Amino acid sequence: MAANTGKLAGKTLFITGASRGIGKYIAMKAARDGANVVIAAKTADPHPKLPGTIYTAAKEVEEAGGKSLPCIVDIRYEDQVQKAVDETVKKFGGIDILVNNASAISLTGTQQTPMKKFDLMMGVNARGTYLCSKVCIPYLMKSENPHILNLSPPLNMNPKWFTNHVAYTMAKYGMSMCVLGMSGELQSHGIAVNALWPRTAIYTAAMKMLGGGDDIAKSCRKPEIMADAAYVILNKDSKTFTGHFCIDDTILKEAGVTDLEQYSCVPGSTFLPDFFLDVDPDSVEASSGDETQPPKPSVDGEGLTVRTFQSIEKILNEDVVKSVGGVFAFHLTGDDAGEWFVDMASGGGSVGKGVPPSGKADVTMTMKDTDFVKMFSGQMKPTMALMTGKLKIKGDMPLAIKLEKLMGQMTAKL
Repeated sequence: MAANTGKLAGKTLFITGASRGIGKYIAMKAARDGANVVIAAKTADPHPKLPGTIYTAAKEVEEAGGKSLPCIVDIRYEDQVQKAVDETVKKFGGIDILVNNASAISLTGTQQTPMKKFDLMMGVNARGTYLCSKVCIPYLMKSENPHILNLSPPLNMNPKWFTNHVAYTMAKYGMSMCVLGMSGELQSHGIAVNALWPRTAIYTAAMKMLGGGDDIAKSCRKPEIMADAAYVILNKDSKTFTGHFCIDDTILKEAGVTDLEQYSCVPGSTFLPDFFLDVDPDSVEASSGDETQPPKPSVDGEGLTVRTFQSIEKILNEDVVKSVGGVFAFHLTGDDAGEWFVDMASGGGSVGKGVPPSGKADVTMTMKDTDFVKMFSGQMKPTMALMTGKLKIKGDMPLAIKLEKLMGQMTAKL
């Protein structure tokens, strides 16, 4: 891994969303140098499903060799940000580095995104990043090597990154636009403003909570890769390295890190590409070991789509239905185009063509018939299908994740 050099010793980092996940890993990396780390996040009380609070993270920073300051901060509110910054300056004498890590996500379409959720994403991602930068800049100007690092993607205008979740993309790109604008604005003051984004999916406690089990972990890298990449960036000369949209493994390779396999959750695996980085879906599947051609309808006139739904129906029972508890609609295109449903809301469940008996579905999935067959036969991971645009989901996302977990049990029986 990128070795600690001690160059951040005595430096003060203000990190948003650092109570867990990538933000905490960046905090811990800096702490090993002997840095002062401000844990600026909302989690003061333990989450029922996610480990870590600002206080447990601060304790870990201290144990790693750094000094810490836990601050309860909702970065949507200026008074809370200002108070945390004032406390930081009072305790540590200034701010050298700002890491805008806090982010909100909802991968939903326009009709499925309540304005409350839209406001949350815009408030945390775009406005929160702008606000924290604005409040910290006066102190960054006094630092010897000041950095602002936003955990945000390159500005990619490929329509596919807007089509399925335009609100999230707008909010996330707001963070990246801060990099684009502020890097130029602040260059004369010697303040570096850069972005960092992972090339692959990163496995964190939050992903695990959302249903990503061992099967998903096999396709992810560890959060340490982001912490190491951030460390490399934050040690660069702020006067000369600014305005860059960095990708984690590229930065590490340029820094001389040759063994990237150490960051794999499961060595030898092929990774899921992260959002906003263009990868041809077909080439991704091929690299994942899926080189089979899409299945064709059988010659006897009974298509594979029909047989797949028949197989699903055979394995439904009260226990399976109880474990899921929802109604799924499938809008399929291709040779076996049509509307189908799988009702797992009550009783022993049911499968059929057309609309569900209740008249509505909790989750609607849209995809090609051949991709549907591949997904339910275990040849294509639902997460891969979603991230590459082959699957569109509307409705209850946590319920959709329940179905994905159930697919692992179905595959052996279909």
